Amino acid sequence: MTEQAPETGAAGEADEWTLVQQAAADQAPADPADLEPAANERPGERPDERPDGAPSGDRGRDEHAEGLREDETAAAGPGLRVLHRVVMPAERDFDVLKLYVDGNAVFGRRAADLSSAAEQVRAEQDGDALRSGRYRPASQDDSAEIIGRRSIVVPSGTRVSFCSYFNAFPAGYWRRWSTVEEVRLRVRARGEATILIYRSTGKGHLERIKSLHIDSDASVEETVDLPLAPFIDGGWYWFDIVADGRTAVLDSAEWCAVTDRTAPGTATIGITTFNRPKFCVEQLTALAAAGDVLDVVDEIVVVDQGTDRIEDHPDFPAAAQALGDRLRVIDQANLGGSGGFARVMHETVEAGRSTYSLLLDDDVILEPEGILRSVTFADLARGPMLVGGHMLDLYNRSVLHVFGESIARYRWWMVPAAHTHMSHDLAHNPLRHTPWLHRRADVEYNAWWMCLIPVEVIRKIGLSLPYFIKWDDIEYGLRAKAAGFPTVSLPGAAVWHVPWHSKDVMTDWQAYFTERNRIITALMYSPYDRGGNMLKESLFITIKHALAMQYSTAELMLLAIEDALKGPEDLHPSIVTKMGELRQLRAEFPDAQAKADLDEFPAVRRRKPPRKGRDVVPPKNRRAMFQTALMGAARQIKPVGQHPKQHPEAVVPHVDQTWWLLTKFNSALVSSADGTKVAWYQRDPQRFWSLMRRASALHARLGKDWASLSERYKEALPALTSQEEWRETFGRAVRER
Repeated sequence: MTEQAPETGAAGEADEWTLVQQAAADQAPADPADLEPAANERPGERPDERPDGAPSGDRGRDEHAEGLREDETAAAGPGLRVLHRVVMPAERDFDVLKLYVDGNAVFGRRAADLSSAAEQVRAEQDGDALRSGRYRPASQDDSAEIIGRRSIVVPSGTRVSFCSYFNAFPAGYWRRWSTVEEVRLRVRARGEATILIYRSTGKGHLERIKSLHIDSDASVEETVDLPLAPFIDGGWYWFDIVADGRTAVLDSAEWCAVTDRTAPGTATIGITTFNRPKFCVEQLTALAAAGDVLDVVDEIVVVDQGTDRIEDHPDFPAAAQALGDRLRVIDQANLGGSGGFARVMHETVEAGRSTYSLLLDDDVILEPEGILRSVTFADLARGPMLVGGHMLDLYNRSVLHVFGESIARYRWWMVPAAHTHMSHDLAHNPLRHTPWLHRRADVEYNAWWMCLIPVEVIRKIGLSLPYFIKWDDIEYGLRAKAAGFPTVSLPGAAVWHVPWHSKDVMTDWQAYFTERNRIITALMYSPYDRGGNMLKESLFITIKHALAMQYSTAELMLLAIEDALKGPEDLHPSIVTKMGELRQLRAEFPDAQAKADLDEFPAVRRRKPPRKGRDVVPPKNRRAMFQTALMGAARQIKPVGQHPKQHPEAVVPHVDQTWWLLTKFNSALVSSADGTKVAWYQRDPQRFWSLMRRASALHARLGKDWASLSERYKEALPALTSQEEWRETFGRAVRER
């Protein structure tokens, strides 16, 4: 039965029901599957019509108009190019809503549900209520309803803002790094609405710039040109929509610029994976559903280095079919992240098709729009540069875990970029109310969970260093900067990634690569003699691990120093064999042997209770810390009795596993960062003093040989990162299917 619309009132008065029906019919429903556009359909568009009203058709890669460039004539000259599209969540995930819309918003119902809701409303209300704008298409509250990838329905009397992480326009970054001097906000909407345009300063102060009013049953387009001149220190543009009469529908909105660089660059996406087939296949499936984002993608190269292969996953054939000839899987032996990403860079350069190589981790969830934004930003940059994406927390998805990073030169350690903070929850403290997010953050590198690198840069400075894992992305950013190619971490381009606090990166096998690669990077780039405070800090960290009965970690750090002292000649040969050596080494240490359950160990039992029942308290200052360390070292003179070897003295949760606490025990059960395993730490005085003697000798030798080692690594850098050297390493990493 065909649904009949309610009668309208006086001539010229909008039919609320018609407006909602039309919005539901024109836009993709907010079902988890339906929110994803078809492979041949742009997000938020009908397949037979472009947003500007021109018909779509078969176009070559260099002639895709919407989303990449528009209003371009056959003659050479400036054209209008879309920089940043307003988008809604690609999946029905309520935890990410605040990253897209600031205000009350829900995922809308299907068109059939809208019809049922209308029948109920019309049975309970008269036509005057509908005409007055009190009609709610899917609910009776003041929530706006997302009805497509780019569209939202705003009920009468409701206000929503796009002052949000993914939808505000990061004007400060475009002002500093691009050739764009003015942006054009283009909004397509219908119904009755006031559109309020705002900006912020680098200090976080907010200013209203302009307002527009729309009153039309058909979709109309409004544009506003806005300068970038006031954003030298940072700041954003955004707009709010107020349905101040009838219900309003935002069909689409984008931030554009007139530029003569209308032809978009293209990217080869490279994903390095190791035994994460489910994660990787899900990422490929999301990319296949990304619509016109794939217009700027030449190829997706997956470098599979694991034993649990992606091609054996049951969902891989469907993803491969959806991506077609854009997807290529390369099998190679495990060369770590640096070996996998070096392979991606190598393949991109060898193919000679792409402007950029876009590196992605295998264990991330990507906001696909970030690909378009990164490519567009790099296309319009003042010069070649690396464009990175931010890291959001995969387990707490409204949290912006890393906004930008830099190197503390004297310590030679990674730190948040100046004036930024880690783990910021945008659901509780949104962009509008967080002043530090409005200040432009300048970075020195971007981690390779998402990083766009121009092929021009790869040709000039080479591939990744053969680090296996850790510091490869940092070193590359520093190398690029030294060659005149900056890095920008671009707001609005991001992935969801496992946060650091859910990993044991400082105590497991990764401790070796962290220490060795940190030292080598400092040898090449540190402005301080002998790395500033780095050697002293490294020695202290080794001592703390030994005091905490983490002997395997201390041993790995000393092995890392020994290998760094060998010089650059060891890097390429060892990348193929080192992981096997580390596994064999760690097998000798009790603290590296983890089990899944506490009950797999003997019962916890102390031979003597704490003296006077006192709990262990943390050192209050530096002096107390040194005293605690000295007392802990003094305890190592005493032998360990049989009882601590037969029964752990305590259970120490991961959150409490500080060195000053663990040094009070002869043995303890300590849990892992992800809460899945437990290891039995046991004090071993003989091993402790052996580690201390070696640590002192190796750090002294490293300080003595610093200058000569620095020259050796600097001279070897071009060869280590060359296509020719890596090609030989790839040849050694071939494995049989």
